[in-house]
Amino acid sequence: MKVNKLRIENVGPLKRADVEFGDLTVLVGPQAGGKSVFLQLLKLVVDNGAVPSALRKYGLDWGKDVCEFLDIYLGEGMGDAWDEAESAVVANGEKVSLRRLVGQSTNHKPERLFFIPAQRVLTLGQGWPRPFDAYSPGDPFAVRDFSEKLRAFLEGELRRGDVLFPKHARLSKPAQEALFRNLFGDFLLTVDKQGPQKRLVLTPIAKFVSPDRRELPFMVWSAGQREFIPLLLGLYWLISPAKSSRRNGIEWVVIEELEMGLHPRAISTALVLVLELLARGYRVCLSTHSPHVLDLVWALRVFRDHHAPPKKLLELFELDESAWPIVKAKSILKKDVRVFFFDTATKETKDISRLDPGASSADESGWGGLTDFSGHVADVVASVVNGSAEST
Repeated sequence: MKVNKLRIENVGPLKRADVEFGDLTVLVGPQAGGKSVFLQLLKLVVDNGAVPSALRKYGLDWGKDVCEFLDIYLGEGMGDAWDEAESAVVANGEKVSLRRLVGQSTNHKPERLFFIPAQRVLTLGQGWPRPFDAYSPGDPFAVRDFSEKLRAFLEGELRRGDVLFPKHARLSKPAQEALFRNLFGDFLLTVDKQGPQKRLVLTPIAKFVSPDRRELPFMVWSAGQREFIPLLLGLYWLISPAKSSRRNGIEWVVIEELEMGLHPRAISTALVLVLELLARGYRVCLSTHSPHVLDLVWALRVFRDHHAPPKKLLELFELDESAWPIVKAKSILKKDVRVFFFDTATKETKDISRLDPGASSADESGWGGLTDFSGHVADVVASVVNGSAEST
C-alpha cells in the first residue's frame, strides 16, 4: 500500500492525528505530544509484513493480542495506549485492522521504510552497534532494528576499509568539509582493530605522522559526536555509492530529532544530507524541536512559491555548482513540503505547512511554538529599550 494519508485516533497521547504526506513532511510540537508514536505506527502500516516477521525472527511472541504486540513494538508499557473500542489507524481513508496485521503469519514482504530513532545514541553503548537480541524485550523495535541494521552494515558492506569518515563515495566534498569543521575537527572516524572486539574510535589525523597520538573511544566523544555518528551511519546505509539512487526497496526515511546534540552549523550540514535523500527520490519524514530545521522548510516554501532560481538553494547552504549540480537543486525545489503541529492541548494535529508569520493562527505564525519564545524575548527587550529612551 502506498500511504499518502494516515490518521491515528485515540492512541496514547493522540486523540486525532491526521497527516497528508508530502515529499518532505515535518512534525513539530512539544514533547509527549505523540509524534514518535505516530511515526512508529506509520512504519508499522508501511511495513506491515516486515515488522512482525522481524520480531518473530528473534523469538518474540504476542499471540494475536494487539496490546501485547504494542508492548513489544512501541516499548514496554505502551500496550495500554490501545483501546480496542476507541483506537483506530486509518490509511488512505481505509481502516487498518491491527488485530489482523499482528496476527498474520510470518511473511517476507520487503521493507520499505527506514527508521532512524531519537534514541540512536543507545545503539553505540560500547562503541559498536548492538545486535537486535542484545536489547531488553521491552525496548522499542525502532531502536533495536536500527542498531541491528548498523551492526550488519559495519560488519558487511564497510568492513573492507577502516576509515568510515570521510567516506568519499557517500558524501559530497562540501558536506565532508562542513563535518570536519563542525563535528570531527582534526579526527577521522575509524574502526579500532586492536583486540578481539571491534569498536569505533576517533583517530587524530596527526596520528598518521605522530604514532604516539591516541584514539578516542566512544565514551569520551562529545555529546554531538555521540548523537550524530549513528545518524551518519544510517545515512551511509541509505546513500549507496552504487549507480542506484536509493537502497533497494526503500522508499521512506523517518528521522526523529535530527538536531539532537548539534550546533546550528552542524544542523545545516545534516540538512544538506536530508536534501540529498530528497534528490534521490526518498520520501522523508522528520520530527523536530529545532527552529533551524523549520527555517529551511520555510525557505523551501518561499523559493517554490516565488519560482526562485535553483542557485538560491545553493546560496542558502553556501554550496557551489561543482559540488552540488544545479539539476539536483532544481529537483528539490519541485518537492512538496508539509508541516504538521501536534497540539498537546487539543491532542490533535494542525496543518501549518504555509508557515506564514502573518497567519491568524498562533500555531502557524509561531511555527508550532518553535519561534514563540524568540518573539516574546524581542518584544520584552524592545519594551525595555523604548522605556529607557522615553525616560531620558
